[in-house]
Amino acid sequence: MRHLQFFLILLIYSGCLSAQNVIGVKARLNDSTRIISIDQKIKLINTENRDLVSIYLNDWNNAFSSKSSALAKRFAEDFARRFHFAKDEERGRTTIHSIKNEDGNQIAWDRPGEVVDLLRLNLEEPLAPGDSITLDLQYDLRIPDDKFTRFGRDDLGNYKLRYWYMTPAPLDNGWKLYSHKDLGLQYVEPYKIDISIDVPTAYYAASGLNLVQTQTRQGYKTINFRGNHRVESKMYLTRSYIFESLSANSNQVITNIEDEDINFDIKNTLIERSVNFLNERLGIYPHENIFVTQEDYLKSPIYGLNQLPSFIRPFPDGFQYDIKLFKTITSNYLQNTIFINPRKEKWVTDAIMVSLMMDYVDTYYPNMKLLGNLSKIIGIRWFHAADLEFNDQYQFLYMNMARLNLDQPLTTSQDSLVKFNKNIANAYKAGAGIKYLESFLGDESVQESVSEFYSKYNLKKVTDEDFKEVLQKNASKDISWFFEDYVGTNNKIDFRIKDLEKGKDSLKVTIQNLRNNSMPVSLYGIKDKEVVYKTWVENVRDTATVTIPNDDFERLALNYNQEIPEFNQRNNYKGVSKLLDKPIQFRLFQDVEDPRYHQIFFMPEFEYNLYDGVSIGPKLYNKTILSRTFNFALSPKYGFNSKTLVGSASIFNSHQFENKELYNIFYGIGGSRFSYGYDLFYEKFSPFLIFSFRNSYLRSNERQRLVIRNVNVRRDQNPVDPLLEPDYNVFNVKYSYSNPNFLKHLTASFDYQLSDKFSKVSFTAEYRKLFKNNRQINLRFFSGIFLYNDAKDNDYFSFALDRPTDYLFDYNYYGRSQGSGLFSQQIIVAEGGFKSQLQPEFANEWLISANASTNIWKWIHAYGDVGIVTNEGDNGKLLFDSGIRVSLVQDYFELFFPVYSSLGWELDDPNYDQKIRFIVALDINTLIRLFTRRWY
Repeated sequence: MRHLQFFLILLIYSGCLSAQNVIGVKARLNDSTRIISIDQKIKLINTENRDLVSIYLNDWNNAFSSKSSALAKRFAEDFARRFHFAKDEERGRTTIHSIKNEDGNQIAWDRPGEVVDLLRLNLEEPLAPGDSITLDLQYDLRIPDDKFTRFGRDDLGNYKLRYWYMTPAPLDNGWKLYSHKDLGLQYVEPYKIDISIDVPTAYYAASGLNLVQTQTRQGYKTINFRGNHRVESKMYLTRSYIFESLSANSNQVITNIEDEDINFDIKNTLIERSVNFLNERLGIYPHENIFVTQEDYLKSPIYGLNQLPSFIRPFPDGFQYDIKLFKTITSNYLQNTIFINPRKEKWVTDAIMVSLMMDYVDTYYPNMKLLGNLSKIIGIRWFHAADLEFNDQYQFLYMNMARLNLDQPLTTSQDSLVKFNKNIANAYKAGAGIKYLESFLGDESVQESVSEFYSKYNLKKVTDEDFKEVLQKNASKDISWFFEDYVGTNNKIDFRIKDLEKGKDSLKVTIQNLRNNSMPVSLYGIKDKEVVYKTWVENVRDTATVTIPNDDFERLALNYNQEIPEFNQRNNYKGVSKLLDKPIQFRLFQDVEDPRYHQIFFMPEFEYNLYDGVSIGPKLYNKTILSRTFNFALSPKYGFNSKTLVGSASIFNSHQFENKELYNIFYGIGGSRFSYGYDLFYEKFSPFLIFSFRNSYLRSNERQRLVIRNVNVRRDQNPVDPLLEPDYNVFNVKYSYSNPNFLKHLTASFDYQLSDKFSKVSFTAEYRKLFKNNRQINLRFFSGIFLYNDAKDNDYFSFALDRPTDYLFDYNYYGRSQGSGLFSQQIIVAEGGFKSQLQPEFANEWLISANASTNIWKWIHAYGDVGIVTNEGDNGKLLFDSGIRVSLVQDYFELFFPVYSSLGWELDDPNYDQKIRFIVALDINTLIRLFTRRWY
C-alpha cells in the first residue's frame, strides 16, 4: 500500500511536466550492513529529434567498487593512496536486482565498455522524440567510507550522501557520458525529485530539498523530501542534528560549516548579509533552502593562511567564518541555478563566484591584508607580502602556474586539468579576468551583465556562449580579445615600454606586446610614487605608439595597479626624469615580487657534511616566491670544521615554450667549493644546457630531459695518499625519460661521458608496479661499459657495485670519502645498486646488474641484487646479495638490512651493525617535491 501511495504521488507530481525528467526514490537504510535499499522510478523524456534505442544512467556510487574505475585512476594520478589500500568493505558498490519498464517487463542492461559507474539500458522498442518512458529500478547501495571524497559514511556512523541514487545521463545532441572523478557537480538534466527514506529513529535527515513530512513508526521513521528543477540532492543522515537553520529573507540557510564559536546573532547577521549581497548582485535564489555543508567548503576551501591552526590564524573574529560561508553559499547558489556543463564550461560560474568574492571583501573588509594581522608584526611587516591585499591572492596563485608553464585554458575540461589548476588556479584566473574586464571597460557593465545573465538563464540550460553574448552586448568597447585570447588559450600577458621620445609638451611612448595576443594594457604616469595619469592602450598585437601629455612624470609604468594578470611586470617601467627605470631594493629573506623595484634578496643559509661540519653564510640571490626565468645566486659559507670559506654560485636562464613538447630550454653556469675529505677541498665548475620535454597532456607525469654539460673538477692533493687524478674535466651528455606514477613508475636514462683518460656509456632503467592485491614489485637494471679507459691503475672513474665514487660531485654524500663508520653506510642507489659491500667493488671494463624488491608487509620489503663485474684481466665475477628493506618514505628515508650474499650469511657477522645501509634525503627542496607532486 505504501509503495502504491508513493507511486501515485510520483504520477501526480509529474502531471505538470514540461520536458523535465521526474525521479522518485523510495529508500530504506540498514545501518548494521551500511546498505541502502532503493526502489526508484524514473520518468524520462526523449528531448532529442531522433529515436532512442538505449538509455544511459549514472551509477556513480558503483565507481567505488573497483580499483580500475575512472575514480580509482584519478586517485592514483593524484598520488592518493587511501583508495587503493582500502579494505573491500570500506569501498562502495551498487547491486542491481531488477530494471523494468512501466509494463513490468525486464529491461536488458549492461555496463558499456566495462565502465563501472554507467548503465546502458537496451530498449525493446525505440523511444520516439517527445515520448517518455517510466523505469522501475530495484537496487542496493553499499555506502563507501567518507575518507575518499568526504562524502559517504564517517567514523561516527553518519551518512553524507551525494550522487547516491541513479540519474539519467544528459541528452544534448547525443548522450553526454561522464564517469565519477570527484571533480564537482554531476552533469545531468534538471529534474523533479521526490525522496522518501526510512531511517532508524535515532537518525536525523537534512537536505536542500523541501521537507514534506516526517512519520514515525516502530523502530523507523519515514522522511519525505521534494524538489523541482534540481541537478543534485545531497542528503545527510546523522545520529545527532548537526545543522542550523537560519532565515535569510525568503530563504532558509541550512548549514554545519564550522563557526569558530561565533555568537548565533552574529552568524545570522553574516548569513543574511551574504544572501542579500547575492540577491542584489545576481537575483533571488529560486529554491526555498540553501544547503551548505562543511564538506562543500572543504572540497573547495579558500587556500592560504586561513587554513592554519586556529591558535595562529591571523584574521579577526568572524572574518574567516564569513568569507568561507560566503564562498560556499555562492558556489551552492550558482551550481543549483545555472545549468551549465560543469565539466567543460565551469569557468563561467568560477568567474562569477570569484569576482563576487573579491567584491564582497572590497565592500565589507576593504583594508584586509593577505597576511591578516601578521602584516602588523615587526619583521613581517617589512616584507612586500605584508603589503598585499587579501584579494591579491587570486592573481598571485594563478600566476604561480603561469610562471611554471603549467597554466591551462579556462575552457579545458575539468578532468584534464592539473590538480592545482582544477582546485585553485583556473577559477582564480577566471575571477581575475572579470576584474581585468571591469577595469578595462571602466563602468558597471560587467556587473550588469552578470546580473542579466543570472536573471535570464537561472533554472535553464545555458552555455558559455550565452554568457559571452550578454557580456559583449552590454560592453561599450570590443571585448572579443577576452574570449579569444584570455579564456580560450593559455597565452601569457606580457608588455614592455620599448621606446620613449620626449617632447616639450608630450611623450611619445612605444609599447611592445611580447606575446601573441591582442589584449589591452593600462599606461600610467607616476610622480612622487603617486598615479597622476592613466590611459588604456588597445589592440597591441606587436607594437603600438601613443602620445600622452608630459606632466613632469618621474616614470611611466604599464599595469602599475596590477589590474592585469601579467606574466612579467618587472619590465613595465621607464624613467622619464629619473636615470633608472626603477630603484634597487635589498631585502632580507625571500619575498613576494615587487615589480616597482629591482629586488635582491639575502638570507642566512647552512649546509652539512662531515668534513666542513655545519657551513653557514649569506645567500645573495634574486629568486622570488614565484619562479622566474633569469636567476642568480651567490652563497659563500664558513665551514666550522674546516675553518675556511666554502659555498656555491650559479647563474642561469630559461626559455619557456607554451603548448610544445619541448617546453623549456635551460642554460647557465654553476660552481661550488666544499671539502671532500679532512682538510681536502674540491672545486667544481660546470656550464650546462638542458632541453626539457613533456607530454602535451599535462596531467601526465611523462617527462624527457637532455642534459649537455662540461664538468671541470680540481681537487687538493692528499699528502698521505697522493691523488692520481686530482684535476680533470668530463664532457657529459645524458638523456633521461621518466613517468613516475603511484601505480606504475618507469624511469630510464642513457649516459655518455668523455674525458682525456676515458670514455664510457651506461644505461639505467627502473620499473615499479603496484598490483590490485597491494603487492608491489620494484625492478632496476644497470649496464655500463668503457669505450676506452686509460685510468685503470685506480678505480676513481670505474663503475661501482654499491657506492659510486661520484667524481662528478652530483650526489649529496655527507661523508663521501669515508671507508668506515656511519657515513660510509649511506648509499645512493646508482650504478650497480648493491647494498652489501662485496669484492670486487669496482669494474674498469663493464658492469651489469639487476636489483629487485617486493613488499612483505606494508613498508617492509625483501630485496635482492645480482650483477657481473668485469675488470681488466679477468672474465667477470658473478655477485649477489639479499636482505630486508624498510621503506619509511620511498627514495627519501630507507634502511637496508643485508641477510645473505656472496659472502654468506651476513647476519652472523659480529660487526653486523656496520653493514646496515641507509638513504636519507635532507634537502628541503627534495622533501617539498614529495608533498607537491600531487598538485603539479
